Amino acid sequence: MRISETQFFLDREAGIGLQVQLRERIAAAILARRFTPGQRLPSSRKLADHLGIARITVSIVYQDLVADGYLEAAPRSGFFVADDAPDLLPANTRPKVPAEERLDWDGWLTGRYRRLLRVEKPLDWRAYPYPFIYGQIDPDLFPHDDWRDCARRALGKRDFAQVAADAIHSDDPKLVAHILSHGLPARGVTAAAEEVLVTLGAQNALWLVIQLLSANRPRLRVVIEDPGYPELREALRLSGCEIVPVAVDADGLPPQAIPEGVDLVCVSPSHQAPTGVTMPMARRKELMALAEERNFLILEDDYDFEMSFLKPANPALKSFDRRGRVIHVGSFSKSLFPGLRLGYLHADARFIEEARSLRALIMRHPPGTPQRTTAHFLALGHYNAHVRRLREAFRKRRAVMTDALQTHGLRVAAASGFGGAGFWIAGPPGLDSIEFARDLREDGVLIEPGTTFFAGAHPPTHFFRMAYSSISHKKIPEGIARLARRL
Repeated sequence: MRISETQFFLDREAGIGLQVQLRERIAAAILARRFTPGQRLPSSRKLADHLGIARITVSIVYQDLVADGYLEAAPRSGFFVADDAPDLLPANTRPKVPAEERLDWDGWLTGRYRRLLRVEKPLDWRAYPYPFIYGQIDPDLFPHDDWRDCARRALGKRDFAQVAADAIHSDDPKLVAHILSHGLPARGVTAAAEEVLVTLGAQNALWLVIQLLSANRPRLRVVIEDPGYPELREALRLSGCEIVPVAVDADGLPPQAIPEGVDLVCVSPSHQAPTGVTMPMARRKELMALAEERNFLILEDDYDFEMSFLKPANPALKSFDRRGRVIHVGSFSKSLFPGLRLGYLHADARFIEEARSLRALIMRHPPGTPQRTTAHFLALGHYNAHVRRLREAFRKRRAVMTDALQTHGLRVAAASGFGGAGFWIAGPPGLDSIEFARDLREDGVLIEPGTTFFAGAHPPTHFFRMAYSSISHKKIPEGIARLARRL
């Protein structure tokens, strides 16, 4: 039985090459059994005429699918769906089981993970014309061609053995070498290879630290910033830690407010999450001195330090550490793109050894291809050039947003004097920022309600965060005007 060419269509607005689309559609139809073994495909000429593409494009797709075992070529007869196509899915013949007869998972699961507090962001945020949300990428600012070139290098013959191998518990040596020679020195830190561990982003690094420390000290007493990073707070809570929120001020976490008897202080001194404020040098030294005096550890989340475009970034807390008391977390996810999920831990070699063993139990090691691609991107100088472009774009956006906020009388509760990627806004007293954010979506505006960032049972509701990292400077004034009209 022949498959009609009318079964095929291509979307020229999809942003995906027509050749790639055609291959994906044929493979998907075979895997889903819409095209069954032995069926004959349309001739390359007929299908090309129907789709309005070159015949050679169809021929290349057919030949590629033959090479991968999806199709079989018969001389002078055409192309047929292979009898043994790879991963052919079985027909959906499973009988439906009544809901009352299915396994009751409530008896097996606590449900505590699905109830975790987190910053909610719509997956379709690009569909909104005014997305003032943090942590997403503006595709117009990313050097796609440079990244594609580095990915090709990573997958080339010279590097393939590195990216394809089971590294067991090791990291990409090229990436680690660049972190040691460029990344950490830019923060005033020197380190050895055995003191660095690559992670799946900063959040994975934070989780590893919490697991290691709380396993040895039940009811670990931990100071967190308030407001602060919700996912860190939830990870501490689930690990049985005693959480001690300390209110931040215009300079971040005040050391004098840290109570006696704590084991760990979690801090984001470069750009405090979510307020964006930067801890000054004097306070960093004061915090380090207090850690020595009271014998507690410091977990430093050094995210986003690269976006210090108003004045040079302060050295990391880790740069003042002489005894291995600071556990330093870095990330490429904010400066490159969040989907990369690549970060690192820097700490004493004894701690990293333990963290490496724990990581190996979970995932062995981060995927090799993103590590090597990032390593090339760093080594070839693309990263520094990209960060420089981001800083210039963010500088312009910040200036436009500052003017727009002042024009409409919106109060900035906190922001970094070094740069950063957004503002912490105080709405009028009584404002429910969660409902306000919902209403703004009707106007095409996205903001982040601030309630989730606070640790207390009755958090203030009138704060919200507005970032300029994912919105063009041309759209900022109108977006803020719409927000002001809602207020």
